[in-house]
Amino acid sequence: MTFDIIFVFLCLIGMVAALVLDKMRPGMVLFSVVVLFLCAGILSPREMLEGFSNKGMITVALLFLVSEGVRQSGALGQIIKKLLPQGKTSVLTAQVRMLPTIAFISAFLNNTPVVVIFAPIIKRWAEKVKLPATKFLIPLSYVTILGGICTLIGTSTNLVVHGMVIEAGYEGFSMFELGKVGIFIAAVGIVYIWIFSSRLLPDKREETVSLEEEEQEEQQGLHRVEAVLAARFPGINKTLEEFDFKRHYGVEVKEIRRNGKTLEGNLNHIELREGDTLVVMADDTFVPAWGESSVFMMLANGQDTEPAPDKRKKWFALTLLVLMITGATVGELPITKELFPNIQLDMFFFVCVTTIIMAWTHIFPARKYTKYISWDILITIACAFAISKAMVNSGVADMVAGYIIDLSDRYGPHALLAVLFIITNLFTELITNNAAAALAFPLALSLSAQLGVDPRPFFVVICMAASASFSTPIGYQTNLIVQGVGNYKFTDYVRVGLPLNILVFLLSVFLIPLIWPF
Repeated sequence: MTFDIIFVFLCLIGMVAALVLDKMRPGMVLFSVVVLFLCAGILSPREMLEGFSNKGMITVALLFLVSEGVRQSGALGQIIKKLLPQGKTSVLTAQVRMLPTIAFISAFLNNTPVVVIFAPIIKRWAEKVKLPATKFLIPLSYVTILGGICTLIGTSTNLVVHGMVIEAGYEGFSMFELGKVGIFIAAVGIVYIWIFSSRLLPDKREETVSLEEEEQEEQQGLHRVEAVLAARFPGINKTLEEFDFKRHYGVEVKEIRRNGKTLEGNLNHIELREGDTLVVMADDTFVPAWGESSVFMMLANGQDTEPAPDKRKKWFALTLLVLMITGATVGELPITKELFPNIQLDMFFFVCVTTIIMAWTHIFPARKYTKYISWDILITIACAFAISKAMVNSGVADMVAGYIIDLSDRYGPHALLAVLFIITNLFTELITNNAAAALAFPLALSLSAQLGVDPRPFFVVICMAASASFSTPIGYQTNLIVQGVGNYKFTDYVRVGLPLNILVFLLSVFLIPLIWPF
């Protein structure tokens, strides 16, 4: 075993440990590892920086802006309000009406704004029709994930793997290629949610802020607001005593919820973490002032805070989205490539054009465009490319692939596909989806090369496994958001999510080789 292999192994173990323990944001953890590889001579400066200029990474950045444009047009809020049944209804009836449409929307838009917009609206509606919101919020997160695996742009993971595939010298995915398996998985997943979520998810958990105290506050012009802390919240890993919340935001924290429990004792001595839900009593200026701030994942005050829909703006934003998707799909056709040999009419081209049109027509505020981009995700993606390259350069990928082949030698490529799914999925649940894809991709290349088979089935299984984060609230940001809003416990995700993980695993291992033969 060479020095490079040992060094890369130790760095990867340290990286996983740091991500699991949440020592820093994922982007900085991965960047630290990449710098270590640079210092050890495993990566050249050019290899280290290649990810920052990758089309997949830049496409993800621009899709944040497109999603924000659609959000600010008010179109999403109007869609969900029309989907929710009014008057007396049941959990199943409501889920049948809204979940397939939400999955379809999330196939073309970033999952996070979809959940941030829909979650408070669904919670208010559930209270109005006297149904437990807990029966709807985890399903909301899950169907956005299931919808995302159906298209190239449905999730950043698909674009990351697509970029790695192209970088490795293979043909990338077309817009709807992953839908050949993704649609089957999404359909089965939605049916599973319809049948089992009502039984497996808890009924409404009571809030602990006393009604008497709340009424007193409301007499003073204050009302209850739930604030879900984001990674950029400046008080992360500090106590309320160390970080004076009232001085920073002008409101007092009444309650802290974490993992489905209301934390008891002296709130001033509790250390704040990403994903915590703080219940505060605030006036009408709090949500408008901080609603678009990156320090909170979501603010919900029981009222409609979404942008007032402008009909012309709404339809123009939706038209641009449809044209972007249609253009990228048609641009992949052989006849289009023949007609425009000097222009590559792919998703990157059309998302660039759409973003610029949205900016100049004020669909989103162009002066604030940087705040709508999740920079940590982009840095994570860029560093993921470098880590993948380091695993190849050092020989780690070949060595691990060799061990996996030895273990599964008698069972053939299907067993290796299953092993790769499990490895990728475990990393997704423990760390992040993009980091999981980065670690799994070089293994896929080495496995296929050593077996002498087509690598495409292995590439597709990484896309499915890296997105299938259902068993924990930490693997996917949308799971973390609804945990705070629905006051879910960690075990709620395991109870309803683990069977869904197993379903996705079985369907992927069975269907992928049928669609993309070895």
